Amino acid sequence: MRKTSIGGEALIEGVMMRGPENIAIAVRKPDGEITVDKKPLQTLAMRHKFFKLPIVRGAVGLFESMVLGVRSLMFSAEFVELDEGEQSQSRFDRFVERVFGDKMKDAVVYFSVIVAMAFAVGFFILLPNLLAGLMDFNKKSTGGVISYNLFEGLLRIAIFVGYIALISKMKDVERVFQYHGAEHKTIHCYEHEEELTVENVRKYTTKHPRCGTAFLFVVMIISILVFSFTGWGSVLVNIAVRLLLLPVVAGLSYEVIKFAGRSDWKIMKIVSAPGLALQHFTTREPDDSQMEVAIEALKNVLVEDKNADRW
Repeated sequence: MRKTSIGGEALIEGVMMRGPENIAIAVRKPDGEITVDKKPLQTLAMRHKFFKLPIVRGAVGLFESMVLGVRSLMFSAEFVELDEGEQSQSRFDRFVERVFGDKMKDAVVYFSVIVAMAFAVGFFILLPNLLAGLMDFNKKSTGGVISYNLFEGLLRIAIFVGYIALISKMKDVERVFQYHGAEHKTIHCYEHEEELTVENVRKYTTKHPRCGTAFLFVVMIISILVFSFTGWGSVLVNIAVRLLLLPVVAGLSYEVIKFAGRSDWKIMKIVSAPGLALQHFTTREPDDSQMEVAIEALKNVLVEDKNADRW
């Protein structure tokens, strides 16, 4: 079985796939037609060797993936049918358009990424630290610091899992999770070197070890290990240290996921197990039409060199 670096993201009535050279977004339009937007992949790692270095590539890649994800979501949202009342521009929309002009879409993308990162950092990193700070741990002793960091880490995991479980109950994201399942099943089919047809894709699982959900869970675990070397100072000092260490946590998490994806060691399967279990919440079984969209997206990022997309 081949292990590919090709990955993707579920969108609104669509799927984005990222290959070694191109990005392809396939969206099912309201009239049933599948439209595809294919563009060359451009990353910092392609332009500068420094951004290919271990740890660095993971931290930078996370930000680039978030930007790409927001762009893809905005593209797919353009095909969603709106009521007449929803189609009119708000005053804020007109203000943003006047200020940024042709760069309005870029401004919205980066603003959205910044807001999303701020929410994630505040909710999953800073909030557990503040809650742990309310507990009476003796930070003057090694055992107290270890207990403090362990409690904070367990809180972080509990909040993350609770958040994932909560949004999985929302009806509005049900179809997005179906497209998420279609993306995974299609990549599985490709990795098993079968022809990309609905019949072949249908038989594979919706769970994949290199999913973004799995990556985020690894981030939670790595953060516990990295932050365990901190925690000696005040709450504000701890928060500042955690913010500074976030790129390191993201970079290390990427390396762990990459190694786990390549390795056949049993211990790596154990590492991947929690992330796979979380996909019970974030993926759903897709229908045939959704698998057709995922197949179309994947086909448009394949290249002639069969080794170019190896993980």
